[in-house]
Amino acid sequence: MADSIRFTLNGQTAEVASLSPMTTLLDWLRDHRGLKGTKEGCAEGDCGACTVVLERSDGHEAINACIAMLGQMDGQSIRTVEGLLGKDGTPHPVQRALAESDATQCGFCTPGFVMSAYAFASGGEPAETEIIHDALAGNLCRCTGYRPIVDAVKTVAGLATEAAAPPPARTASAAFDGVFFAPRSLAELVGLRAQHPEALLLAGGTDLGLLASRARRPPEAVIHVAHVPELNVAERGKDRLTFGAAVTYARAMPALIEAFPPLRPYLSRLGSRQIRSLGTIGGNLGNASPIGDMPPVLLALETTVRLASRGGARELPLEDFFLGYRKTALAPDEVIESFSLPLLSPGETFHCDKVSKRRDQDISTVAGAYRIRRKNGRIEGARLAFGGLAATPRRAPHAEAALLQDGFEAARAALGRDFQPIDDWRGSAAYRQQVAVNLLRRLELRLAEPARPVEVEAL
Repeated sequence: MADSIRFTLNGQTAEVASLSPMTTLLDWLRDHRGLKGTKEGCAEGDCGACTVVLERSDGHEAINACIAMLGQMDGQSIRTVEGLLGKDGTPHPVQRALAESDATQCGFCTPGFVMSAYAFASGGEPAETEIIHDALAGNLCRCTGYRPIVDAVKTVAGLATEAAAPPPARTASAAFDGVFFAPRSLAELVGLRAQHPEALLLAGGTDLGLLASRARRPPEAVIHVAHVPELNVAERGKDRLTFGAAVTYARAMPALIEAFPPLRPYLSRLGSRQIRSLGTIGGNLGNASPIGDMPPVLLALETTVRLASRGGARELPLEDFFLGYRKTALAPDEVIESFSLPLLSPGETFHCDKVSKRRDQDISTVAGAYRIRRKNGRIEGARLAFGGLAATPRRAPHAEAALLQDGFEAARAALGRDFQPIDDWRGSAAYRQQVAVNLLRRLELRLAEPARPVEVEAL
């Protein structure tokens, strides 16, 4: 007998038993619960009109309801804009702040802004403009009046919020409608993978969710890996970081930024807070997109990936994991268990760049990441990796060799031997090649004059 999906909605237990678990949370809220405050704008997690908040004991996180499937919500605690009202209909302080600041404008996007502001306010973050812009980067306003919205959010920073209602407890594996499997251990996960090799692996769903939302062709079967403890490990050892494949960007970011400070501005441009709350680095690797933001970083940082199956586990360098366009070394019965990357050694530096058409909420046209080892001012080791230049994220071995032998000018010239860039609407092949050359020039300037401001937000 199939399990029912159970979660907490606006403080009350909700149970779904007769609806496809691939139904989007947005559709269920609007069509089955009549909660119309959560809007559909883009159906792909970009505009933020569908923002709701996951309330957890360790903090509140904004997510996109349009690309979240109902099956993913099992065991969660969800709040919508209607759930902010007091029992007597009194507006929440966040709602009142936006109204009193004339920040509501046409009103369509306002509920999404309210929920992002609610998540921000409950996190105790300071009322700093840069932080607020990051908190609201996943919400778009067609009326373009962002200043009063930011001003309103400043007034509610650090607002105390009530503790989240505990979601319905579930400790055992679940199967919803016979097509949505939610294992609770690695052994169960690899067993399901062997039994259902046709099922898609679902972590955060920030890419896979588009099948259910925008395409309206949800997958026939999925295995949801987010509740597997072994895939949620996040550890910093003496000389390396290790993350399970289901660790979200939001959870991984503090450790990554502490170890590699240049990742702070880079990761702030990876999706939005809504995307980073559910999206996982493991999912990004399994997706194997040539324009993913994280693979070039992980390639430059000499990452190894651990793959698991019922037959055991194996590890391989990340550069051997990507085989072709959206093709990986994963066998049909394998899953990504974890990945690990060494910390910088004395004399090593790390830098990274993302070039896109706009600063926020945009996919990379070209992404570059570089790990450099120097001694007495001379470069003795280099790992240069790029995304957006080939069918897979790749290192640039000819440029690396030229850099060590003859310097940066030779390295820039050698890039033409490493890549014949892809050509699409985000950028022509010639443009991409020139961008990569320019990024190596930027790296040269960074290394020559570390204090020189050579950062560019977007090109």
